[in-house]
Amino acid sequence: MKFVSNLRIKFYRTAANTGHDMSQYNLGYYYANGKGVPQDYTEAVNWYRKAADQGNVLAQYSLGLCYEHGNGVLQDYVQAIHWYRLAAEKGDLDAHNNLGALYSEGVGVAQDYNESFKWYRLAAKQGNATAQCNLALCYESGNGTTQDYAEAINWYKKSAKQSNVYGQFNLGTLYKAGQGVSQNNTEAVTWYRKAAKQGLPEAQYNLGCCYVAGEGVVQDEVTAYMWFFIAAALGNALARNSLSQVEATMTDTQISKAHKLAQAWKPKR
Repeated sequence: MKFVSNLRIKFYRTAANTGHDMSQYNLGYYYANGKGVPQDYTEAVNWYRKAADQGNVLAQYSLGLCYEHGNGVLQDYVQAIHWYRLAAEKGDLDAHNNLGALYSEGVGVAQDYNESFKWYRLAAKQGNATAQCNLALCYESGNGTTQDYAEAINWYKKSAKQSNVYGQFNLGTLYKAGQGVSQNNTEAVTWYRKAAKQGLPEAQYNLGCCYVAGEGVVQDEVTAYMWFFIAAALGNALARNSLSQVEATMTDTQISKAHKLAQAWKPKR
């Protein structure tokens, strides 16, 4: 996180107090993230609201986030929907995606998969990676549209190529299952590995399973154990159970090597 000087904070505060909406938004952002000032969500909401009331789209989206998560205000999904909608109508793609998610979950609004699909699709077609992943999930599950695994693959790929970790994981899962595409363990491993390297426990567990079974990779218990160990440390229960099973087939030297590999691992963002 870049350092924010007191001089910059003073500049934005002065401009914000004169009603400059972008300065009000920036000041809110700094309070929300603790940049140059102590983190204070209540103060962040105060400045976001001033800017949002003037029509600032970034502030409207950010205020929606605060209401959705209860940061600096009482959690209020109806208000979250209100501010997301205002931002979405001005073209904010993250607001499109978040509106889609709330319609999908039926939070703050009546559950409506068709409406959810609409908002996801609007953002996905403009390149929002999270919305692309969510749109793919709609096609995979048949929520808001006709179930279509080929379209799910299409949108997961778009999302995955932008490094969306869930797009990568879900794409790997469809390759593993052969849904919407020819079954291909090598491709499954490729996408599981990308998601695993970013720190997704589910992908780490699945990658470990591939190494145990020798599916899409050469069988390698040391590497399997490493991924199970990492996933287990991140809270994956399936990985914890698999650790003892694979450990029973390994030598002490192999286990020691796997531990060292796991301890040296760091997620790549």
